[in-house]
Amino acid sequence: MTEVRVACNNSSGGAQLTPEEERVLIRDIAIASETKSKEGDSFYLITQRWWQHWIDYVNQDQTNVTNDGSSMLENCDTVSSSKRPASIDNSDLIYDVNSEESNVGIEIHDTLLEGRDYVLLPQEVWNQLYSWYGGGPALARKVISSGLSQTEFAVEVYPLRLQLLVMPKGDRCAVRISKKETIGELHKRACEIFYLNLEQVCIWDYYGHHKHALMNDMDKTLDDANLQMDQDILVEVHEIANGTALSRFIRSAQDNGPTVKDASSFHLEPSKSSLSIAGGLPASKGASRGYSAELSQSPNLISQGPNLTYQGRELDNACGTSTVTTRGSSGGLIGLQNLGNTCFMNSAIQCLVHTSEFAEYFREDYHQEINWKNPLGMVGELALAFGELLRRLWAPGRTAIAPRQFKMKLARFAPQFSGYNQHDSQELLAFLLDGLHEDLNRVKHKPYKKSKDADGRPDEEVADEYWASHIARNDSIIVDVCQGQYKSTLVCPECNKISVTFDPFMYLSLPLQSTTTRSMTVTVFTCDGSALPFACTVTVPKQGRCRDLINALGCACSLKNSEELKLAEVRNHLFQRFLEDPLISLSTIKDDDHLAAYKIAKSLKKTLLLRLIHRCQEQETGDTKAAQKLKPFGMPLVSLISHDDIITRGDIQQVVHTMLSPLLRSESLRQADIPEPSSSLAASDMCHNGSSDEACTNPVSDSMNKDSSGSRAVTLFKLPLQLVEESNACIDLSVGEDKTIKLSSTSTSMLVYVDWSQELLEKYDIHYLENLPEVFKYGAVNKKARAEPLSLYTCLEGFLREEPLVPEDMWYCPKCKERRQASKKLDLWRLPEVLVIHLKRFSFSRSMKHKLETFVNFPIRDFDLTNYIANKNNTQRQLYELYALTNHYGGMGSGHYTAHIKLLDENRWYNFDDAHISPINEEDVKSPAAYVLFYRRAKTGDAISNGENSGTGHNNGSSLK
Repeated sequence: MTEVRVACNNSSGGAQLTPEEERVLIRDIAIASETKSKEGDSFYLITQRWWQHWIDYVNQDQTNVTNDGSSMLENCDTVSSSKRPASIDNSDLIYDVNSEESNVGIEIHDTLLEGRDYVLLPQEVWNQLYSWYGGGPALARKVISSGLSQTEFAVEVYPLRLQLLVMPKGDRCAVRISKKETIGELHKRACEIFYLNLEQVCIWDYYGHHKHALMNDMDKTLDDANLQMDQDILVEVHEIANGTALSRFIRSAQDNGPTVKDASSFHLEPSKSSLSIAGGLPASKGASRGYSAELSQSPNLISQGPNLTYQGRELDNACGTSTVTTRGSSGGLIGLQNLGNTCFMNSAIQCLVHTSEFAEYFREDYHQEINWKNPLGMVGELALAFGELLRRLWAPGRTAIAPRQFKMKLARFAPQFSGYNQHDSQELLAFLLDGLHEDLNRVKHKPYKKSKDADGRPDEEVADEYWASHIARNDSIIVDVCQGQYKSTLVCPECNKISVTFDPFMYLSLPLQSTTTRSMTVTVFTCDGSALPFACTVTVPKQGRCRDLINALGCACSLKNSEELKLAEVRNHLFQRFLEDPLISLSTIKDDDHLAAYKIAKSLKKTLLLRLIHRCQEQETGDTKAAQKLKPFGMPLVSLISHDDIITRGDIQQVVHTMLSPLLRSESLRQADIPEPSSSLAASDMCHNGSSDEACTNPVSDSMNKDSSGSRAVTLFKLPLQLVEESNACIDLSVGEDKTIKLSSTSTSMLVYVDWSQELLEKYDIHYLENLPEVFKYGAVNKKARAEPLSLYTCLEGFLREEPLVPEDMWYCPKCKERRQASKKLDLWRLPEVLVIHLKRFSFSRSMKHKLETFVNFPIRDFDLTNYIANKNNTQRQLYELYALTNHYGGMGSGHYTAHIKLLDENRWYNFDDAHISPINEEDVKSPAAYVLFYRRAKTGDAISNGENSGTGHNNGSSLK
């Protein structure tokens, strides 16, 4: 490529401009261009490398600091930044051109990203830079209208690339044309390329080598005709009555050589015509956000003035392939390029695309079913984007596609999937199924349907009524294929009222629970000061209730008949809640929660619960006292205080002294402020438990200082206590110990703060109140569990097993007229054609997300659900076979998704790893990383048992009954 170096002059033809003058002039031109940009304007691609060099050059004398204080030039070479750029060189954006006379035109690379590879400049900016620096080549692109309302503007970087096939001769060529051009323009250009007359040619949408539609509406745009990148267009030549038309076509080929001007990839005026990419990046006021909108809105250019900079961003282009698809190759073997942590999206899309019902549906004309006005949908845009991507993935060929346009639509309607972070493929799958359903819902006006209670009616009647009500509001291809129905039975724990409903489901989320028990660690405190706090680990039923945990703790810690345990959840050093209801489900307690159990004496007297919160001074920025504040720390404590008698400030001082006495250091006892002890405390009760499932530890109880009688001496000195009144005012309890505390007759508790000074911290060993264990700590202890395989049937039984509802889902009992934590039992009632099963490998907690590495042994064939169906009228065997699954490898922060898919026409399995596709053996399908399974109902003769029977199998499915 020949570079042209143009002398650099200012507007008056004088000497070369300074960098500052260039910067200001380009800024002013850009602002002026942005304010008047409109459809049809031209923008020019310029290589990001050259543009960044020019930015560095014109900013070399500036401060180079953005508003947030970060350097603009942190990724730039400081040495070269001061040099004036050479001529513009766009050679890294284009394919090599062998000849200036080539009819191919200039082709840019198909995988370019705006902000990374190139910048879009308004024509006026390009003209000015070109007058200073020269070079090239010039790569012009047009602004077109986009969006459903056609009111948004976008710069089309890539034109449609269509493969023209002339019949009957069979010549081919590729043509570039804007998607905003009409069918009439395509018709005209086809005739120009092949030297044909308009009256002897008709053209067809020849997608997938099938005649889909005759393209005879000459005013219809190619965009409205739903033409796809790289698809075939059939140019059919008809003989005119005198028989000369076809002979003229053949004679032209003989006289002039190749009738298509020897162009296997004929490009139509790349720098002059409306070149486009399917779905350009929207821009405000008609210009690409890649340059002019960013330029005009930049505070550094307008508000600040001194620095000209460019913040690059990716332009989602729909052109992901660089080669023409190969005729005759097997469909469905096209990969998806990883755009940056998008393997979660690629794996889910491939499984949906290879669901045969969806593949057939979206390759036909589904547009008439789009619900454009559904307020719950995405005005058809998600369905259109998915349908276009599916058609491209089922086209002949093997070249991987970059799903940028689909990802752009996804991020628009589901911002949680925007950016380039890793996400959960199952969460994406759930969004896609629901979004596609709403976009394709055949019900345009949803009727109101009130559910009726069963009232003892037969289940079959109630189930059909619920399903008819659901279908009346939800009817789409997604419902046809993926939705089933289960029976939900709720039982009130108080009045035993039974409520039965029949609810739809899109997929089943199965727990990976190989056992029915759970280990829980609780920190036990003795409120009478008789022992140090200690951790106690017990084993309880996984679906148990708080009474099970309290009973297990009582046995493990030798709870006396005169004592009881008060259980509390502690968060951020404060009481989150007291678990006083024995029916609270243990499933509401997360593994990373902190639980405390307090031994308190049973009392027939009226008592108050004293809640003790520890606080210490936190030094903030600054050295003044005003910069100090009190913050909670450590584990809060509780004790009982009699409410029958008068309570004084000294009484509270004594109770708190008793609670803290096990933490006193030995030297504090010898240096007592008051020589005589105020109370005598018994030695610690040690926990003796021979069970291997429970463990209680109190490692320092023997090291406590005792007097000659074996009792610990505790001295009373004034503790800095603050009592919080009902009005939230604080009373200093360190003075006036005989003063009476005024409490309401309805009070059940009191809140007291102990404010720890450095001097007080030296008297007590408070590390026993810090770094307390979580309910369950993930670690090496799980290796054994990970090694034990788990049957898919066992997971299903765990999902269907009766369990109490979590507090957030408490059920309103119509008989009790109160919300109750009812027990819930699920049964399968109606199964879909495609059964999607989500294996819940990720365990959520408040502070982190854990992954379960359990190997699930799932059947590939003969997945028999017959005995799991509660519908007694069901007489057919419910057999399913696996056809796809997603896998998740690695941990939470660095995982990777792939898909295993069976091509039904080949009866062969393939591994889809983003853009890479490779065949695999069936025995390799059972991956230990399996995450989401796709089963289809076995057709007659499909599900013939070959001896495979995974896990417990259907033979013992009756164990659920």
